[in-house]
Amino acid sequence: MPKVTSSKPTERSVKRARIVSSPKDKKTVKPTPQPDLHLVSSRKGKEKASTKPASEDTTLPASFKIITGSYEKLLYGLDGSVSLDEANDGYKFELQPIFIFPAHVSCIKAVAASPNGGKWLATGSADEVIKVWDLRRKKEIGGLMHHEGSITQLQFPSRSHLLSASEDGSLCLFRARDWVVLRSLKGHKGRVNSTAVHPSNKVALSVGKDNTLRMWDLMRGKGSASTKLGKEGEVVRWSTTGSSFVVQSQNTIDVFTIDMVLRHTITHPSRIHTLRFSKRVNGAGELLLVGAEDKKLSIYDIPDDPDKIPTVIAEMTGHSNRVKAVEILSLALPPSTKANARLSTIIVCTVSSDGKIHIYDLASLPADLKAGSEALQISPVTEYDTKGTRLTCVTIADGGALEQATSVNGKRKREDEDSEQEDEDEGWGAHEPEAEHEDSE
Repeated sequence: MPKVTSSKPTERSVKRARIVSSPKDKKTVKPTPQPDLHLVSSRKGKEKASTKPASEDTTLPASFKIITGSYEKLLYGLDGSVSLDEANDGYKFELQPIFIFPAHVSCIKAVAASPNGGKWLATGSADEVIKVWDLRRKKEIGGLMHHEGSITQLQFPSRSHLLSASEDGSLCLFRARDWVVLRSLKGHKGRVNSTAVHPSNKVALSVGKDNTLRMWDLMRGKGSASTKLGKEGEVVRWSTTGSSFVVQSQNTIDVFTIDMVLRHTITHPSRIHTLRFSKRVNGAGELLLVGAEDKKLSIYDIPDDPDKIPTVIAEMTGHSNRVKAVEILSLALPPSTKANARLSTIIVCTVSSDGKIHIYDLASLPADLKAGSEALQISPVTEYDTKGTRLTCVTIADGGALEQATSVNGKRKREDEDSEQEDEDEGWGAHEPEAEHEDSE
């Protein structure tokens, strides 16, 4: 897509992210494989289990918000809710639009919402700008113009930090309190296609056009390992436990151990566009959700035995064009008088080039459904039709937590967030000068 220069105003009214390099940061460091990754935080006096997900929260939202971007530059926001459906002895899911507007001057390629009740929404575009929005006040905060290429991915590792990737070959870690760049990670020769932050928030993976897989130490802002894939990695994702990860390229999925050892290669029957790990709702175990050109979201069962290859056990259907993106959210269910009623579920949201947003209930997958069975067909529990908009990306925000933030206890809520911000900043090197690190082979 042609580069759009008109998006950058002559008078900057928004905060611009900048990097200041000190002489000691300019030396070249060759990344070397470090298979023994303990993922231990550098924070003094605060010892935590190294593999515990940093985003773990015992309070689940009772509602949600879907935000999706499109080739047509439009940003869609939907309120999602769930209620008891006594007539059908189940639950009723609904989507209601809350905003639709052109958010960028070029196609929107990435969206991300801060987790666990956070208020931030970030959108990235081919116009090279990351826009930041306050979901609570429903207003634009400003633009981050650090990158010099299209934004390819955005992710909030925590409520207070944003990780971005770009066609300029770099990754940037921003602090949400003031949108200062804490880390600028350079090493890829060409476009960065995808990033994935480990559940511990200590390390990140990235893949790009240079056929390289890189691992970054986010605590120190340096590359810790890299390997040549022999093909262009398009999507990289950690498992829910952080004990393995996958790299997708065309219609193949490579399964790696944490020390970058290739364990399996899965050949999917169709060109893949998106994938995401999820826990099961019924029973124990892990799933891999794969969206592809075949208009379906295929569900792979991840065997407990790592030597066994994952296989498709179910398919989420209903789209009439390719599935472009998928996201999940754990959701609290309304109280029911029914015996043994579920307290929570996991919703799966897909967006497609057909212009439709689908919501599926992962509780539709039985606990005893394993490999060898005929693939179960799962239909959406609700949908929203944008009437032909070519959707590209999606994120889910905690709707319930956002509403609670505007309660009479708002002052206390703000104090808690500030305290959490200070705690997290200790681990992310907030007291160090802004660092730029460049790796070269």
